Amino acid sequence: MATIDIVTPTADSPSSYEDEWGNDPLVLRMDPSLQLTEVQFFEWACQNDQVRIERNADGEVLIMPPTGMDSGEINATLTMLLGIWARQNGTGRSFDSSSMFTLPNLATRSPDATWISNARWNQLTSEERKVFSPIVPEFVVELRSRRDRVKTLQAKMEEYIDNGVQLGWLIDPLQRRVHIYRAGQQAQVFDNPETVSGDPVLPGFVLKLSEIWVT
Repeated sequence: MATIDIVTPTADSPSSYEDEWGNDPLVLRMDPSLQLTEVQFFEWACQNDQVRIERNADGEVLIMPPTGMDSGEINATLTMLLGIWARQNGTGRSFDSSSMFTLPNLATRSPDATWISNARWNQLTSEERKVFSPIVPEFVVELRSRRDRVKTLQAKMEEYIDNGVQLGWLIDPLQRRVHIYRAGQQAQVFDNPETVSGDPVLPGFVLKLSEIWVT
């Protein structure tokens, strides 16, 4: 009999910064006979657009925890600033957290902010642009909310880099920390930096963290 297992997220008592309060996504583990095709997953996600959904490389559907208004405001600011730079620079396009991408490992992800060069974007057909496009962004941002576990977001950042992302920022407004991931390099962690630069992937894009930190 085909089954769907629901793995309920838990919040463990914190023992360190990497294991602070937070929740992992709700996981739907489907019987192989129920695995959704790319088209079916897209249609199913559209029918359930009231929740934020991703899918990992194992085909498990992830229902992401909601965020509060403070995180929503920060995300809107981040998306706006990236969008302004992208429009002025003109070499690529920026996307918000509602945009989803299918990576080479078949995971479908929706970073909080994304930038894709025109060179990569133009390789997509018009039909591919209407769904969860099979494309690897050059740049992604994950923004930690109060309901996110740091370890879960770190694993996502590593997945992005392993699949061809050139630069990734994990921004933690709660701890005022920025984790920077670059292809072929070890991740770097900066405590309470004033700015973070996108060079050379995003030439000239400098984010002032004073506009991002939780006050």
